[in-house]
Amino acid sequence: MRNSTSIPVIKLSDKLSIGPQPMLADFALLAAEGYDTVINNRPGFEDAMQPSPEAEAQAAQSAGMVYKFIPITLANITEADVRAFQDAVAGTDGSVLAHCKSGLRSATLHVIGEVLDGRLAQNEIPKMADYWQLNLSEATRWLDQHSQRTPHVHGFYDNRTGSVQYVIVDPSTLHCAVIDPVLDFDEKSGSTATVSADAILAFIADEGLFLEWILETHPHADHFSAAQYMKRRSGALVATSARVVEVQRLWQSIYNLPQLLTDGSQWDRLWLDDEVFTIGSLDVTVLSSPGHTPASVTYLAGDAAFVHDTLFMPDSGTARADFPGGDAGQLWDSIAAILKLPDATRLFTGHDYPPDGRSPRWETTVAEQKTRNVHVAGSDRAQFIARREGRDRTLPMPKLLLPALQINIAAGHLPEQEANGRSYLKIPLNTFPGVAW
Repeated sequence: MRNSTSIPVIKLSDKLSIGPQPMLADFALLAAEGYDTVINNRPGFEDAMQPSPEAEAQAAQSAGMVYKFIPITLANITEADVRAFQDAVAGTDGSVLAHCKSGLRSATLHVIGEVLDGRLAQNEIPKMADYWQLNLSEATRWLDQHSQRTPHVHGFYDNRTGSVQYVIVDPSTLHCAVIDPVLDFDEKSGSTATVSADAILAFIADEGLFLEWILETHPHADHFSAAQYMKRRSGALVATSARVVEVQRLWQSIYNLPQLLTDGSQWDRLWLDDEVFTIGSLDVTVLSSPGHTPASVTYLAGDAAFVHDTLFMPDSGTARADFPGGDAGQLWDSIAAILKLPDATRLFTGHDYPPDGRSPRWETTVAEQKTRNVHVAGSDRAQFIARREGRDRTLPMPKLLLPALQINIAAGHLPEQEANGRSYLKIPLNTFPGVAW
């Protein structure tokens, strides 16, 4: 059903309308017509007549509206895009206008979300398409493909660190693993909380899943791991690469930690290169991916690869390689190995630092990385190394979040307390030798 407005729109619900690309002068008119939020689902610079996302944001804000940038193409929609779209619509009590070039991509996101959440049956999509006079075949194709994929993957984004935590599910057994859980850390008080980890554990319980593994892709420099906390809560085993002992030896030397055990005994299982294990009935292969750290690994399960900090989203490039033990040449070799996987392989990143104000994303494909990654596409090994090392020299000093604390958290040595009804860990900052506070 179409309504009269400054641009032709289709009203999808009491709250949400979609439309074609507005010009900058339209934003004040849209605000006058009662729209509180504008969602831009169009990547920037698709054509010469299109306002830039930055110009749209300024026009919307000048008109008193909230602006959200969730750029997609129909060929590369991810569940993260769908959930970001839903959150943007739910985040206001007022009316929302979503647009792309024609409005079709916005409608597709809406319909996919309605089916995923059970408010619309997939077989009702053709009826809605007729009513709205839209071709929603891409929504049907996406949902068909989504239902057939193994494993099922659920991402949990941590705004503080830009980290993505994953629950990977074998749909045939409902066994699952958590990859790279984050322990919330407040630098001012020197304390950690378990809000993020508890939310993931609650999700697992609500979905009726059995947590079998807690998997680390590498020793993290920018956040603390909640793996040991989750182990205490669930009884699941904690595992990482056998090469973690190389990082432990580096930390022992650099941070003067003679008491640190460097045999990997802080973990229940240390994976060898190319080792295969199972989550329920799902085979998972451990691929060595050094470069960001010596101990970085990729977990390959079905058509999904968890590439940690080796690759970011294509518009963000790749991870830095200047941590202790990092190496830009090794990073290129690891990326090259990942990009030899089938083009349709889903790649799940360990972080997203959204440029241009876009919403966080964490799923891409081998094909998309080959053609669009700003650090990789069109480069050879020597060019990548020069670009990566040059870029690293311009970045702030690596954060390396207090390795002595990281080590003790990994080993599960911190006392657990209760505060305000939630699990809470207090870090005694003066009790760890060898670190200059």
